[in-house]
Amino acid sequence: MYKSLTECLKAEVQKGDKPFSWSRTIRRVIKCSDRRFYFWLRIWCYLYQTNKFGMKGFAKRRMRKLNRANSIDINPAARIGAGLKIVHFTGIVIRGNTVIGKNAVLRQNVTIGARNDTDEGYSVIGDNVELGANSCLIGDISIGDNVIIGAMSFINKDVPDNHVVYSPKSVTMRPCN
Repeated sequence: MYKSLTECLKAEVQKGDKPFSWSRTIRRVIKCSDRRFYFWLRIWCYLYQTNKFGMKGFAKRRMRKLNRANSIDINPAARIGAGLKIVHFTGIVIRGNTVIGKNAVLRQNVTIGARNDTDEGYSVIGDNVELGANSCLIGDISIGDNVIIGAMSFINKDVPDNHVVYSPKSVTMRPCN
């Protein structure tokens, strides 16, 4: 888990080719306000998921405060890979039974997950997935790698790798070129 934390902080906060260092990461957090969210998201999720130093409850409360400040709802139990990019923060909802791969791009009002965190099954999203504004991915589904989901799409079925999905009137899938 610690290796995953440092990988995420390197990709989202530190950025660049230099190896991870806490001092470099902290400097970026102080200088760049846009990177603070990713820093605290990763710290609180790490503490919640590992219960390091018995801080699960504290991390959950801090995560709730971070969510409120940014008008989003990301459950600290969600597993999100390195390289997350949230283009517009408003209305993002990620439930705890969600697994997201590396380099995901989320736009405003994206909802991912089941009805509630007690439902069985996971919403699994692969690497290099881009979710358009107002997209909704609900239920026990699997989204492959290198998938683009268009704006205002409702997805409740699996999507294979390398596809573009959009729904002008109904869900349409086609392979990527």
